[in-house]
Amino acid sequence: MTPERPQGADAIPMPRATPDRGRGAVEPSQPPMPNPAQLYAALDLGTNSCRMLIAQPKGSQFQVVDSFSKTVQLGVGLEASGRLSRASMTRTVQALRICQKKIEKHGVRRMRLVATEACRRARNAKEFIRQVRRETGLSLEIIATEEEAQLAVISCAPLVSPRTEQLLVVDIGGGSTELVWIDLSRVTPEDRPRAIMRLHRGFHAQAENEARVVDWISVPLGVATLKDQFADVEDDAARFALMSWFFEENLSSFSPYNRENPREGFQIIGTSGTVTTVAASYLNLRRYDRTKVDGLQMTSDQIDFVIRDYLSLGPEGRRTDPRIGRDRHSLIMSGAAILQALMRIWPTDRLSVADRGLREGLLYAQMSADGVLEDGPFA
Repeated sequence: MTPERPQGADAIPMPRATPDRGRGAVEPSQPPMPNPAQLYAALDLGTNSCRMLIAQPKGSQFQVVDSFSKTVQLGVGLEASGRLSRASMTRTVQALRICQKKIEKHGVRRMRLVATEACRRARNAKEFIRQVRRETGLSLEIIATEEEAQLAVISCAPLVSPRTEQLLVVDIGGGSTELVWIDLSRVTPEDRPRAIMRLHRGFHAQAENEARVVDWISVPLGVATLKDQFADVEDDAARFALMSWFFEENLSSFSPYNRENPREGFQIIGTSGTVTTVAASYLNLRRYDRTKVDGLQMTSDQIDFVIRDYLSLGPEGRRTDPRIGRDRHSLIMSGAAILQALMRIWPTDRLSVADRGLREGLLYAQMSADGVLEDGPFA
């Protein structure tokens, strides 16, 4: 689960009040309530987490007005039974009720509420969607893996370096992991971030001098499903090694897998709770700070150092480590196993950490479709 943003760490920071030095500090007035007609909501219901953003367009970006993030473990038991359990559905509906109240409180009318891997796989997903509609009034939409990958990619566009010619975007979820390899060599350096934004039109619409998707894959292994696969392995280090090699085996059909790629001009962007947690641990943050994590660049060696530290802590040490957090300690090693596999295949001096994902992609897509972004990124 991507840690919830602290107040004041939105996509566009709120201006700080400046003290009146002649009269002493003045209490800042309350910001005006946003016009409901300008608000958009985006909800991402995954295998492990339920996350929502409410935002308004501001310039070519957006400003977050309200947010919600909760671990609901919707996919618990799905690997064995093929169904969503009654307990997990109840927990998720309770979280969705909170989302519905926030949407109602702000008067939001434009929204997109999506569900991903757990609902794609569960035999009783349609029954669950009907239950959500009946008990909360929210209409969830199960999206395909390609759209999930597209949304993750466009959300990360602001982090693309003008120097990047080959880009790998990785979204490690609870039930699946999406990888998208993009060739930017035909795009002028200054236009590369915008070229990524334009991929909202699809991975196959590749005009001359545009970003070209070399290949993409959705691996049905995320932090929750990979952990479940090896739950019977008692030794901590052995379980980690098995998870990492098993994930790598599932990449064999991804076309860049066996290709040699130089580090120069190559960038990986990682978007997930795993990547942000590793970054927070590297920075030794006892309290998560999005402004320090989002956009941070790490090398393969720095990531490996953090993962080895996790292994040395053991399960109990990870459980009590404030850098990891109690919501993530049981899933961090399966996520780290995925991340280690990626670093083993594609070592890099530039893994950019993205505290962003489907919600941001959904917001950009909605706002672009309505033409409310200045200098719109999806032209």
